[in-house]
Amino acid sequence: MAEQHAIATPAHPSSHAQNPLQRFLIATEMDTRLLGMIGALAIIWVGFNIFSGGLFLTPRNLWNLSVQTASVAVMVTGMVLVIVTRNIDLSVGSILGLVGMVMGVMQTQILPVQFGLGLGHPLIWALSLLAGLAVGVGIGALQGSIIAYLKVPAFIVTLGGYLVWRGAAWWVTMGRTVAPMDTTFQLMGGGPAGAVGATWSWVVAAVACAAIVLGLYFGRRQRHRFSFPQRPLWAELALAVIGCGATIAAVWIANAYPWPVRIAENYANARGMAVPEGGLFISHGIAIPVLIALGVGVAMTFLTTRTRFGRYVYAMGGNPEAAELAGINTRWVTVKIFMIMGALCAVAAAISSARLNAATNALGTLDELYVIAAAVIGGTSLAGGVGTIAGALLGALVMQSLQSGMVLMGLDSPLQSIVVGIVLVFAVWLDTLYRRNKY
Repeated sequence: MAEQHAIATPAHPSSHAQNPLQRFLIATEMDTRLLGMIGALAIIWVGFNIFSGGLFLTPRNLWNLSVQTASVAVMVTGMVLVIVTRNIDLSVGSILGLVGMVMGVMQTQILPVQFGLGLGHPLIWALSLLAGLAVGVGIGALQGSIIAYLKVPAFIVTLGGYLVWRGAAWWVTMGRTVAPMDTTFQLMGGGPAGAVGATWSWVVAAVACAAIVLGLYFGRRQRHRFSFPQRPLWAELALAVIGCGATIAAVWIANAYPWPVRIAENYANARGMAVPEGGLFISHGIAIPVLIALGVGVAMTFLTTRTRFGRYVYAMGGNPEAAELAGINTRWVTVKIFMIMGALCAVAAAISSARLNAATNALGTLDELYVIAAAVIGGTSLAGGVGTIAGALLGALVMQSLQSGMVLMGLDSPLQSIVVGIVLVFAVWLDTLYRRNKY
């Protein structure tokens, strides 16, 4: 143990040469790139709040921002795996459009008419979602097989998919918009009915805080078990306070956004409730699409950090030849990655079409660019081998914050595209600098 300590000591700068911030970051082992993105997000929010006359940092806008981010956030978790393995997927927006159209047709034509399920039948939304997932996974398996076994570059395969699946979406209904969606299915899109309310939001907050504390506790036990260096106790407590504090703040903001006055009054009248003079305050709480996105983020984080499959993905991205020589079936792993990407596109399609209450031919247009940009801004390296789910989710929030802020400021759509393009190039340049300085 003494020899190990003697070896490890020179790797850390002298405590006298470190300022308090450096000591805090080293003790808590926080990702500096992630902290940098959080700082950039804070600057974006404050800046847009100033230029929008205080409209950005309001419960209403922040709640809508979280809902708008959900579909891209779901897809970006899969894009991390794709880019980490040195591939790319340009077809995610088109897959979303096709799957959304398939689910719309299932709800409005196939299940009610051909299978005799009446409108509002409890199986309609579930069967439609399963059909969408099957289509998404099937498309992912097809594209992944072509990439892995036929050795066609992912750029070309998914570029072809970008054209094919967008055309197929139009072919399903010959360009017609499909509406309305099933009432239960609509809950996945948010809105007053598509949120869990104040009470359940606090329940979610309590569960999240408990998970944070237990995660830190069991992580500390595992480090002790394998004789790994442990964080100071104060650093563990600081991480718990920061994580729980951020969770409580987010739920408080979600609960501060009330239902629109007319909807609240109709709700009260339908139930024989008296409406106070100041109006009836009913909190939205956390939106269901946000819960879906967070659930997908947790599941994908577990997949990438706690499973053999996740280790294979990063090994392939770091050195594909060495991974294959080590016995990893890189072809099958690639197929599975694109199958996961297809399934996530189906989940995002459900969120997007439920939010619009319609399946249109424009659904998912340009989403592939926003998803790739969010992944890159979130720290996923186009050179492969580097990327985190948390960073990608934060990147999705940054992208949507830029778009939302520019809409509040009244900027034209072409100018919004220019800004997004500049931010993407800037993010790749920062990644290049980071890798150059690191190695």
